[in-house]
Amino acid sequence: MDHLEHCDLLEAEIARFAALAETASPSLSVPSCPGWTVRDLTLHLGTIHRWAEHLVRVRASGRIPSAEIGPDEGPVDGEWIRRGGAALVGTLRASEPTDSMWAWGSDQHVRFWSRRQLHETLVHRFDLELATGARPSIAAHVAADTIDEFLGNLAEAAYFSPKVANLRGSGENIVFRATDTQSAWTVELHPDRFDVLIGEHSAAARVSGGAVSLTLVLYRRLSLTDSEVDVEGTNELVDFWIENSALE
Repeated sequence: MDHLEHCDLLEAEIARFAALAETASPSLSVPSCPGWTVRDLTLHLGTIHRWAEHLVRVRASGRIPSAEIGPDEGPVDGEWIRRGGAALVGTLRASEPTDSMWAWGSDQHVRFWSRRQLHETLVHRFDLELATGARPSIAAHVAADTIDEFLGNLAEAAYFSPKVANLRGSGENIVFRATDTQSAWTVELHPDRFDVLIGEHSAAARVSGGAVSLTLVLYRRLSLTDSEVDVEGTNELVDFWIENSALE
């Protein structure tokens, strides 16, 4: 998918999140985000949208703390999400995707943010659905893109997710395979880093399932035992990866 496709999907996800936020009690607990309520999750996502919009609009050359961006007053509700989301999508659509700018991931261009904000919003929409007892769903190819983006940027997330630095080993491999898109990624653990290879290679462990189920596991929204994925090989290696790979 390209930048504009990511923008279109982001717009749809913003609408879905806003609608869910309006029907759920603000005080409802969100089990997949321990300690958070629906209001906490809504505040987080709306703040991230406003932060990302500012970064793209000014073509930030470095990280700008969200606290330095002027507040957007108003009740933290579905309409607040729509307002911030509309500004974000509008700025992204009006921007050249290949323009250089700061991003916390490996792709230092505007297009990083359309893809990242799509998946940020999608996963938090999943959080709301899990909290309200709904079954998360999205087209399999979009979920596969979520996995690809997550794995591709994970190494860069160590500065705000310090456990990522623990993802080291002595040559062990883990395969993650989305059975409904035939997509696969192989993670190689090395003493000083981990590498992500596209495709399925020999490995000590394999985690297989539909792309949505795999997304929920990789983002630690569902445990392995509560999910619809299958694990073959060394379970301890898979547990080690999941324990240390969460974005915080």
